[in-house]
Amino acid sequence: MARVSFLSSNLFREELGAHLRTLRRNRGERLADVAARAGVSSQYLSEIERGRKDPSSEIVEAVAGALDTPVGDVVIAAGERLRNPTSTRPDERPIALASAA
Repeated sequence: MARVSFLSSNLFREELGAHLRTLRRNRGERLADVAARAGVSSQYLSEIERGRKDPSSEIVEAVAGALDTPVGDVVIAAGERLRNPTSTRPDERPIALASAA
């Protein structure tokens, strides 16, 4: 009998970016303002928020700092998003993989 396991279809960088975007929007901040404080371009921060770029730990720390949020809290929140997916968008739903037991 095949065993079914559920894996999140999202990558860590996608959840990290989504969390950073949520933090920024909750603060009512513009992308350009946060990017300037973090020392990155608006385009690069946008790509991070959309999960297109896999930023270095230094960049994550700079963006978290620009949002007045400890980098550890940002990383933990992204990990929790992976552990407990709550999205209902079809492209973000967990996928089931069958494997032979």
